[in-house]
Order: sequence, then C-alpha cells, then structure tokens
Amino acid sequence: MDWTIPVIILQLIFLEGVLSIDNAAVLGTMVSHLPDKNPVPWPKSLQKIGDALHPLLGNERTAALRVGLLGAYVGRGAMLFAASMVSHNPWIKVVGAAYLIRLAFDNLGEAEENEDDPHTHPIVSVNFWSIVVTIELTDLIFSLDNVVAAVALSSKLWVVICGVFIGILLMRFAAGWFSYLVDKEPVLKKAAYLLILNIGAELLITEFAHIEINSWLRFGISIGTIALALLYAHSKLLQKLNPVLLWLAQGFANVNELVDWALVPFLALGKLAWSWISPLFARRAKQTVID
Repeated sequence: MDWTIPVIILQLIFLEGVLSIDNAAVLGTMVSHLPDKNPVPWPKSLQKIGDALHPLLGNERTAALRVGLLGAYVGRGAMLFAASMVSHNPWIKVVGAAYLIRLAFDNLGEAEENEDDPHTHPIVSVNFWSIVVTIELTDLIFSLDNVVAAVALSSKLWVVICGVFIGILLMRFAAGWFSYLVDKEPVLKKAAYLLILNIGAELLITEFAHIEINSWLRFGISIGTIALALLYAHSKLLQKLNPVLLWLAQGFANVNELVDWALVPFLALGKLAWSWISPLFARRAKQTVID
C-alpha cells in the first residue's frame, strides 16, 4: 500500500494548524464581540431566508464562525487555484500587509488626552455583517503564505485541498474555543491584533528584505505573543510598562490620522464618481421593471 498520499495529507493538516494558530486567535477575538444569544440580524428583505437558516447557523457568534468556515473554504480553494499568480505577484502580499497593519492600528490605537477623535475604527463598534466581511478578508490574507507552502508539498491539487480543508475545519474549532477564552482573559483581544500586526510585518519583511520566515518561526512568534500578553495581564511588574504601551498606542492612532488625511481626496473622488454612476443604475433598474 502506498502511504505517500496519507502522509502528505497529515503533513498538510499539521502545517495548516501550525500556520493558523494566529488565524484562530484573531477569528476567535473578532467573533467574541458578538452576542451568543441574539439571532443573526438579517435585512428585512432576507428575513424569511434568515429564519429558515437559523437552525443551521445558530445565533450571531456561532453563525459568524460557520459563515466564516464556508467563506474560508471558498476563499482558500480560490487561492489554491491561484497559488502561482500569488507567488509571482508580490504586490498582492504588500496590499494584504497594508490592510492587516491598518486593521491592527484601528484596534490597538488610543486617543491622546483631550482628543475627541482617535482616528481608530475598532471592530467592536461594527455590526455582524461587517465583522463577517472583516473575518473573510483577514483569513484570505493570512492564507497567502499558507497556500504557497501547501502547494510546495504536493503537485496533486486534490491532495492539497483535502489536507488544507481538514486543517481549516480544525482551526475553526480552535477559534470557537478561543472566543470563549477571550471572555475570561480580555488581554487576548489586544494580543490578537498584535498577531495581525505581526503577520502584516512578516509579509512586508519577506517581500522587501527578502528574509524568509519559516513556519516554525512564525508559530513561535505567535505563541510568544500570546504568552507575553497573558504574562503581562498577571504581572504587576510588567504592568509598569503601561506608559510606554500607551505611547505606542497613541502613535498607532497618529499614523491612522495621517492615513485618513491622505485618503480624503480619493474618498471624495469615489463619492463623486458614485454620485454620477448610481443614477444610471437606478434608471436601468427602473427600466428593467417596466419592461
């Protein structure tokens, strides 16, 4: 009997687990903001569909994990087919890294004293569907290196898909466990966004400094970040570093303020373009109804 394929699938599951420890922590933190007793807030036009899906999806926190699982399968499958394109287009990783760093700064930044607008957009302030979209985008970017590493293990796509998809399922179970752990250890919320910052920085270092960060080093950085966060939460000695950490958090908010300022003309152009395009869509839709 040829044991090559089962061994490769086990390697892929293990690889996915090692590379996704940060993904599970981040996903668990994001869904922890959602109540576990409220049903999914569907739009009125889709409420009947939502009622029919409720037994399958469950309440908000559980539904976000299950919708995230489906999105992860679709997104990771697409990434596997596009692995060659990803490896030959470094700008994809740069854009992804910029998104992750911005997301981290949004959730780690703090307003300076007497400042009304900290220029941060924490995920806790958004709704269920916004969190789901953020989860999917973050998972997709996290998977950039995972996919390239997975494809390197086997040339048979179905073997790669099998191993990766089982790994995703295990990771989603870990995320559910982590979401409840966050309730007991709130410091893990900050740790999760530090993991996001780590991944963004690692993608940029790999692309611009050409320093290869292997799976074990990435795993060690993730575990070390979580361990240090827990140690800080329970150590009065380390908590004396609060002024330094606050200074860093205010720095993140200041960087965000600069980015917000730089984006003003582009957002204005986008709104102007939409004001021209939206009437055309409305007119076409009206014409379709009449016909």
